[in-house]
Amino acid sequence: METAIPMKRVLAAAAVTVLVVACALSLVPRAGAGSSSAAVVEVVGSGTIERHEVSVLAGPKAGAQRIAVLKQFRPDFRPQYVLALDVLKAKKTGKPTWYRISVPGRPNGRTGWVRAAALEIHPVHKRLIVYRGARRFEFWDGNKLVRAGDVAVGKPGAETPLGLFYVTWKFNPSIDPDWAILGAYAFETSAYSKLTDWPGGGIVGMHGTPWPSLLGQAVSHGCVRVHNDNIEFLRNRVPLGTPVKIVR
Repeated sequence: METAIPMKRVLAAAAVTVLVVACALSLVPRAGAGSSSAAVVEVVGSGTIERHEVSVLAGPKAGAQRIAVLKQFRPDFRPQYVLALDVLKAKKTGKPTWYRISVPGRPNGRTGWVRAAALEIHPVHKRLIVYRGARRFEFWDGNKLVRAGDVAVGKPGAETPLGLFYVTWKFNPSIDPDWAILGAYAFETSAYSKLTDWPGGGIVGMHGTPWPSLLGQAVSHGCVRVHNDNIEFLRNRVPLGTPVKIVR
């Protein structure tokens, strides 16, 4: 003869099931709005400059207007990284002859052409996506969403710039007490803000914060603030030259 199961026990079991499912879902990185398309970044690769300095030209041909000059080393004697957006190849050999690169500095969004022989370019598969409106970030490795979390972005009048940028350097701000505001770690990017708080005159950083309660808000001077736990996670997983795409 079947024994009736008390209703209280049924409800308790259902509650436990819901709790387990909710906990499991909380461990899955939550994507930003429209991440299926916005998270796509199409670049050739990134790398370093192999000559003392190179001219960035308006077109892929000798004699084209020069729009910038990039040096092999930064002012602090560290290597200068570039992000290659497009490539031209020789018809006979298939070898790269010119790269179209993202030009760091104001104004944001400049691009130009550099002779391929002057650069050492390697494919990139990782990328950081920042959803300015949703105030979220995503870290992707190929087709895999590895990490996501809340961010703070630029306040009105000092909005975080939109566009495709890249990580130009990384450093530990705790070494210098004057930069404790940058939290546990910091990425320097090729983007520039309207203001000039970041070292170098307005460079936009993606960094930790000593005030996690401000995440999810528009309070910075253009930088992207993330939780210290997240910046520590990204610290050794995000190489120099990683694309940083900031979308509306």
